[in-house]
This record gives sequence, C-alpha cells and structure tokens, in this order.
Amino acid sequence: MFYTYFHVYLLSHFFIGDTGREEMMMGFTPETWASSETQPHSIKIEGDITLGGLFPVHSRGPAGVPCGEIKKEKGIHRMEAMLYALDQINSDPDLLPNITLGARILDTCSRDTYALEQSLTFVQALIQKDNSDVRCSNGEPPIIPKPERVVGVIGASASSVSIMVANVLRLFAIPQISYASTAPELSDNNRYDFFSRVVPPDSFQAQAMVDIVKAMGWNYVSTLASEGNYGESGVDAFIQISREAGGLCIAQTIKIPREPRPGEFDKIIKRLMETSNARGVIIFANEDDIKRVLEAAKKANLTGHFLFVGSDSWGAKNSPILNLEDVAEGAVTILPKRASIDGFDQYFTTRSLENNRRNIWFAEFWEDDFKCKLTRPGIRGNSGLRKCTGEERISRDSAYEQEGKVQFVIDAVYAMAYALHSMHIDLCPGSMGICDKMDPVDGRMLLSYIRAVNFNGSAGTGVMFNENGDAPGRYDIFQYQLSNTTNSGYKIIGQWTNHLRLNAEDMQWSGGDKLVPDSVCSFPCESGERKRMVKGVPCCWHCELCDGYQYLLDEFNCDTCPFDMRPTPNRTSCRPTPIIKLEWSSPWAIIPVFLAVLGILATSGVIITFIRFNDTPIVRASGRELSYVLLTGIFLIYLITFLMIAEPSTVVCAFRRLFLGLGMSISYSAMLTKTNRIYRIFEQGKKSVTPPKFISPSSQLIITFILISVQLLGVFIWFGVVPPHTTVDFDELRPPNPEYARGILKCDMSDLSLIGCLSYSMVLMVTCTVYAIKSRGVPETFNEAKPIGFTMYTTCIIWLAFVPIFFGTSQSTEKMFIQTTTLTVSMSLSATVSLGMLYIPKVYVIIFHPEQNVQKRKRSFKAVVQAATVSTHLSQKSRSMDSL
Repeated sequence: MFYTYFHVYLLSHFFIGDTGREEMMMGFTPETWASSETQPHSIKIEGDITLGGLFPVHSRGPAGVPCGEIKKEKGIHRMEAMLYALDQINSDPDLLPNITLGARILDTCSRDTYALEQSLTFVQALIQKDNSDVRCSNGEPPIIPKPERVVGVIGASASSVSIMVANVLRLFAIPQISYASTAPELSDNNRYDFFSRVVPPDSFQAQAMVDIVKAMGWNYVSTLASEGNYGESGVDAFIQISREAGGLCIAQTIKIPREPRPGEFDKIIKRLMETSNARGVIIFANEDDIKRVLEAAKKANLTGHFLFVGSDSWGAKNSPILNLEDVAEGAVTILPKRASIDGFDQYFTTRSLENNRRNIWFAEFWEDDFKCKLTRPGIRGNSGLRKCTGEERISRDSAYEQEGKVQFVIDAVYAMAYALHSMHIDLCPGSMGICDKMDPVDGRMLLSYIRAVNFNGSAGTGVMFNENGDAPGRYDIFQYQLSNTTNSGYKIIGQWTNHLRLNAEDMQWSGGDKLVPDSVCSFPCESGERKRMVKGVPCCWHCELCDGYQYLLDEFNCDTCPFDMRPTPNRTSCRPTPIIKLEWSSPWAIIPVFLAVLGILATSGVIITFIRFNDTPIVRASGRELSYVLLTGIFLIYLITFLMIAEPSTVVCAFRRLFLGLGMSISYSAMLTKTNRIYRIFEQGKKSVTPPKFISPSSQLIITFILISVQLLGVFIWFGVVPPHTTVDFDELRPPNPEYARGILKCDMSDLSLIGCLSYSMVLMVTCTVYAIKSRGVPETFNEAKPIGFTMYTTCIIWLAFVPIFFGTSQSTEKMFIQTTTLTVSMSLSATVSLGMLYIPKVYVIIFHPEQNVQKRKRSFKAVVQAATVSTHLSQKSRSMDSL
C-alpha cells in the first residue's frame, strides 16, 4: 500500500497539530477546555517506545456523521485504564527500566470503517514514500518530520473493528492485543496472525454454554442471535461445538435483524413455540434485543416457559431484565472472570480537569458525567444545564462503577510491556535503554515474545496466550434468582476454566424449585422400551415397548428370549422360565388321588373278601381265576393315578408307559374272554350239545394272557425305539403375558402317544361291548353277561366323554393339568364301574346275606341250552303279542 508524499505530509502535520494543542492546554481553565473549535482525534503520550490504542470513546454517529455522543464506561473508563497502566509500568523500576512507554490513542467511534481510517496513523511510519521529485521553492528537498513508529496496538473493543484493523496491521507486522474482542473468527491464526487478546474468544464461551446445557440434562434447545459478527459467530460456534460433542440438537436457529420491524419479536416467540419442548434458549444478543425478547415472551403469557442461557452480553446486567424479572427468572448467564481493580478506582476518582489534561476527551466526559456545561467565550450557555465549576469529583458528585473490561485493558498493556521487557533482555543485555537491535522493534519478533508471556495479571489470574493468540477461558456462571437479594438477583453458581464446575445445589428455578426443568425433544424411554428415531433429528425418538417375549437388546432393538427363558420385569435381559409340575397339593391332583385311594381300598376289600370266601359258591360261580385277573387290572387302573401325578423321572416315565394301558388291557382282556366264552357256549348249544373248545378256566387264563401280551409287546417295542425320558415343555404354558410363562416337567409322551398307549385297551373294550350285546339274551340268573354288558355300556360313555375333553383343552394354558386330571378320573370311573357292577353285589351277598351263598342244583349243558332257547322264544313271542 503506497501513499503520496502529500498525503503523508498532511497526516504528519495533523498529528503535530494534535501535539501542539496538547501543549497549549497546559494552562487552560474550565472555560478554556471548551474553547477548542476543532474536534480532537487522538491522544499523544511521549515515550521511548510508542504503543497504539483503539477505544470507542464515542458511539456511532447518525447518518453522515462518524461519531456520536461520548461513551463514559466503554470509552473513557477503558481508555483511562490504558493511561493508568502506562503510568504504573513507567514507574516500575523492574519492568522496562530506563525505557518509557508512550502512546498514540485513537477514537474508533464504534464504527469499523472509521476505525480503519484512524488506524492508518499506526502504519504511516512504515509506508514507503517517494519524495525525490518534491522540492521546496528554493530548490532544496523538503524537511519532513519523521512520524512516530507504533510497535504494537492495544485494542480494539468491538470484534468488527478488530477484524478490520487486524487486516491492515498484519500487512505491516504490527502486533495487536485486544481487551474486548471475542469473535471466534479472530482465532484464525492464518488470517489474523498478528492478533492476540487477553479475553477468551466466544468459542470458549460457546463451549462453556454447551457444557452448561449438557450438565443440566438438556438435549434440545433453540438459539437466538443478534444479526452481526458477535451474535452470529457465537451461535455458529455453539452449533459447531454441540455437533462435535454430540447428544445436543438445535430445534430453531433464529436471527434477530439489525433493524427489526414491528411485531418481529412476537414472531420470534411464535417460532420458538413451534418446538415447545425446546424450552432452553441459547441467546447471543445485545442488551436491547434481550430486553425485547423478554417483553415478547411476557406479552405471549409465556412467563416461566423459556429457560434462557445468556452470553456475556447479558452477563450480570440489570438493564436487559428491568421490569421483566419474572420472565428472566432462572436465566443462566456467563461472564468472563474479572475483578475490580482497586488501584484504578483510586486513580480514576481523583481525575479532574486540572490533573488530567492529557485526556483530550475528558472535558466532554466531565460535562456528561456531572450534567453540566463548560462555558465557551462569546457563546451563551445552555440555560437548561448548570455551569461546571471544576470542583466536582467523580464518585462523590456522580455515580461511579468500574467498567468490567478495565482489568483486561490493564492486562493487555502489561502483556505488551512484558514482551518488550523480555525482548530487551535478550537483544540488549546490559543496556540501560533502547539498543540498536531494538531500533526499530521487529514486529514479528515482538509477536513471538507476546505469545510467550506468562504473568499474573491485575486481578491475580494468569495472563498467557495459546498458539492462536487466545487467552484461557475463565468464566463465572450466574443465575438470576428472584429470591436472591444479593448482586441484584444474580448469583454465582459455578465457574468454567477449560472445564465446567457447576454447583447444582445453588441453582433455583421458578417458584423456588430446585429441580432442573426439562428441555428435551423426547423423554428417556422407560425400561424395556426401544427408541425409534425421528429421521434427521438425533435427539427425537418415539418409545416402543418390547412386547411379548422380547427384551431390550440395545438402545434401538428388541430381541426374542430363547425358548427356555422369558424377559425380566424391566425387559432389559432374559431370565430362566420357572419349571413346574403337577403338585400333590394341587386341586387338579387332590380329586383324582381321592378317587384312586377309594378305588384301591374298595378293590383291596373285594380281593380280600374273595380270598376269604374263595370256596363259596358265589366266588366259584364268578370264575375265580379270571376274577382275580380282572381285579388286578382294576387295581392297576387306580394305581396309575399316582404315577401320573408323581414327579416325572426316567423310572416314573417308564412305569407310566407300562401301566397306563396295562391295567385296562388286563381288565378288558378278562371281560372279553368271559363274554366270548358265554357267547360261544350258547351259540354252540344252538347247534349241538357238545361244549365248545377252550372254555375251561386254564384255557380262559391262557387266552387272557395272550391278549395282555399284545399290550406288553407294544410297550417294550416303544421302549426300544424311544427310551423313556423326561422333558421340559416350554410351549404348553406360554401365555401372551410372559410373567405367567412356565416350563412343565413331563414325560416324553405326546397326546397321540398317550392315546396310542390306550388304543389297544379301547379295541378290547369295544370288542367286549359287542360280545356283551350279542349275549344279552342269556338268563340273568345264569351268568355275568348282563352285568358285563352294563359295565361296558357305561365305560363306553365315559370314554366317549373323555376324548373331546382331552383334546378340547389343547389350547388351554392349563392343558397338562386338565388332561392329566381328565385321564386319571376317567380311568378311575371306568374301574369303579367295573368294580361296582361286577363285584360289589357279590361282596354284598357274601357279607350281608350269606344264606344266599349256597350251592345251586347243577344242570347239564343241554338243559342250560334248552332253557336259554325257551327263554329266547318266549321273549320273541311276547314282543309279537305286544305289537298286535
């Protein structure tokens, strides 16, 4: 960048004029302070090394005017802090001994373009000037005063100003240390390599805010930013960091325009309510925008709904929440850790028009601070303001509170001084002043010394820079609490220094509640529920229950438990399914056992009676050999009840197979042999008087045992093919509710195999019934044909009822119990029918009517047949007469 000699000359002349005016002011009174007709632009402090300073002494002016009204705190306080720091350094014998620091301080007027113009002052000494063709009127070359050389710049305040100025200063290798610019963009060491700052960048602030949000358990928040570098960069940093950290989603990202239209803030609140679950609102905005957001929330009757997390622009200020305290209750804000510098307070409160003439803007500050007017010769003063006397005193006659960034201004000046001191020690060892190696000061070398400084700052905290020129992040975390009366409602609840330390017990929310309100898109799923994510929003999901026999495999998937297990009550894992069996105390067992016990006692009684009266006519007439066989079968039928209820084991299962059909096959084989014998006798008698073959007792026993052996042969073949064993059936008792699922310990007998085991007995029973029907014409005083017939009719009815009950309960959750009870009761009833109809009447006669237990007159086989034939004819004739 090149400037003409004429431009440089004007700039030089302009600064000489400023210096001259400063010297002329030495004898001014309060009246003469206001007599300057030219607006002052800079302060010049003489020194061996000159530092530049950029401060927003004035606010931004209206259209067409660069500067507006004076800024007392952010302008004058901060600028005086630099002057105070220079005084302290120059009076310190150990810091830059015999070297005086001077300054050239400029007003940025809070405008980046104006600040850029002003900052050209700092680089004019480095601009190459071609004055070879410039001559005075006498032909001599002009004498151009050498402009001062600024080795480093303190400032600026606003990030937009620092960005603009940094782009120029880096071209001339002039290091810059800011005391207030926090834009993350300035951390780019490639673009702003000569920029450093003693305040942490907003990226650290954004990191702190992300940590706060996560510490409170929020995962769904909205962001609000004032249009401009500060707000937009802060929100961008927050979004970027939250994205890298994970687990945090942004519901809405809303920008507040520089010039909001009427109703704009009402629309913002309406947009925020579109995602009402995102109660947390991250706000990087200026004070005016913060206040108007709170007003709009109150207008919408949403007091207490939004939970604000404010940046340092909110900090611990009362102005944004004035008359809106109920809306701001619970707001968490952060502020760079800072302290009030007592030495500066003592310095500044003693400043007056007499002892502070180096500050060319001090008179303007004086008028604004004390609400008075310095008179000007020939100009009538404003009748609305009193005349300044010059005897006013800061803090005594006006409100005073040290501006928050004063500490950082002092630290920035000291950082530059310590860097120069270290550079002087290395380049000028033993020299009492500036040596040749530091004249001029090399900007790149000075930058390296700046980045290496490490000292305790004015507040006692360490001052240092990282590789990007950023200071460590140190923040105090505040919460606005209505019940807290100290510090205007703001209470420190934690700190952030590279990591968060939050005192959750000190936090307080609306109504004094200590529980942190929720700001989540979806609440955590209950135990046993999986997440079904909402597409594109990783913090939002729907919860779906793992139903049936499923358990939660991971956060997003359910899986079915193995067949022998069921889910735990919270469905986070599987547990073994309880294994049960039919217990003796169960109602399903008590009734069959009761019937079986009665049957066994009755059968035993009959057997004992028959044995006791073995040679009596009734016992002999009933066929003693087959009767004992039949009674043995009945006894085994009752006995199978106990095997069916006993705990399954290999032995029990083997006995079940053996005896389940054996008792019935013995009984029905004996009855079939009896009925077949009677049938053959009378059928043979109709043809001849010769008795049929195989009707002797021994023959009957052989026939019976042959029939029984068929059942035994089938059972032993079954033993060989499928050895008996136990199994646990987990499918039978597996209802929809897994809490009621049970594994049933049982023998390896399916329903079909059980019926197959009884099928041979059924065949015998049906065959016996057929012969009983054919033998129904035999006189009832002659043999047992009719009792056997009635027994078989009743037994068939019992087993016909058994089949639908047994198979109709196959879908029941108590299938095993019902089927076992049905089977055992049916068998006991069939045995009871046989016992009651065939033997109880005989026992009754033997015991209670022994007189009837006598030998009958024997008749020949021929007489028996003739009697049966006559009886048959008479029966047929009687039916014929009835039909007439």
